[in-house]
Order: sequence, then structure tokens, then C-alpha cells
Amino acid sequence: MNVLLVVAKAPVAGLAKTRLCPPADPIQAARVAAASLLDTLAAVRATASTIPVLAHTGRFADAEYGAELTAALRGWHLLDQRGGTFADRLANAHADTAGAFPGRPVLQIGMDTPQIRPALLSTALERLAAHEAVFGPALDGGWWALGLRDPSYASALREVPMSTAETGRRTLTALRGRGLHPAILPVQRDVDDWSAALAVAAELPGTRFAAAVGSVRSHLASGRPR
Repeated sequence: MNVLLVVAKAPVAGLAKTRLCPPADPIQAARVAAASLLDTLAAVRATASTIPVLAHTGRFADAEYGAELTAALRGWHLLDQRGGTFADRLANAHADTAGAFPGRPVLQIGMDTPQIRPALLSTALERLAAHEAVFGPALDGGWWALGLRDPSYASALREVPMSTAETGRRTLTALRGRGLHPAILPVQRDVDDWSAALAVAAELPGTRFAAAVGSVRSHLASGRPR
């Protein structure tokens, strides 16, 4: 079995998805983040023949929809993120996952792509079975997925500045510098700002994420104070 690793932050108001503010307020932004994470957890759970792992920071007890998130995570293997930078936390998440499940390939995603569905995750895992690595570029220049048959290669991430328009390119360069040549997955849009949230929600009618974004839109249209 493969390991599906989700790297996420507990959606605590004032700490999660702050780039959605404005127009969202901190509680609304955290609820959008919670909805994104819930949809992501459901997609992972519905992907066949996988071991679900969450590497997280923050307390779900303090999060928006914390009880629902706690329920959704029953049966998951939970890891605390560790490291001083996001790059270190990503590399350590791969290392800690490999320590818990030695010898298994790891496909890592985040909580910023609620549009990801089990079919796409299954395709990524199939490609990982045929290649030493897979890489999912994001529209903003970052990346949404990294799959490694040998998770020790995630140490290459420590060399990469994260959350820039060059992160994706530099991640590929770092991996290729270690002798890896990842298969490339379809480009996806990360939910990093309000325009991206609107665009992704429009693709996802009937989901938790679309409902959360729609709630903010309705509140704004009503003109009521937040």
C-alpha cells in the first residue's frame, strides 16, 4: 500500500488562510480553510489501497469545525510537524512518515486544493508506481503534490525557498540535482487568495468548500457587519 500524506495547519481563526482577509474576516477565513481540509480528507479517505497520514501544526480543539475534523481524522496516523521553516517541516514530514511506514512510497499533498478527487490521487499513485517520483505543479508557481518512492529524497526540499513564484521550478531543480526525474501531474490551482477561492469554489458545487466560500459571498452581499 502507498501512503497518502496530507500536510496541514489546524484552521484556527487568525492563523489560517489569512490571505483571504479581506474580504473575509478571520473566522470566515478559518472556516473556508476547515472546509478545504474536510474535502481533502474525504478525498484521501476515498482513495483505495492507501494509508492516510496527517502531519499537522496547531490544535484542532481550537479550530473552526474542530469536532468534525477530529471525527474525520479517526483512523488516520497523526504526526506533529517539526522544523523551523516550512521547507524543513515538509522534509521532516516525509522522514517521519517513512519512519512510521518504512519501505512504502509516499504521495504528499496539502490542504489548499479541495478540488482534488480520488480519481486524480489514484492516477498520481499509479504514475508513482511507474516512476521514482511524481510532481504536481501549481498555477501560482508552487506545487500541490510530491510523490517519492524513496521518501528520503524529500531532504532536497530543505534547499528550496517555499511560497514563492519560483518554488515549483526550484523544487524540480533540487530533485533533479539528486538524480530524480519526476513524472509531471496536471497543474492545479492553490487556494491562496480570495480570487483563487472563488475560482475553485465555482468548480465544486455541492462541496463543503463551495458552501463556505458561498457563505462569505452572501455575507458580503448583504452588507451586514462581520
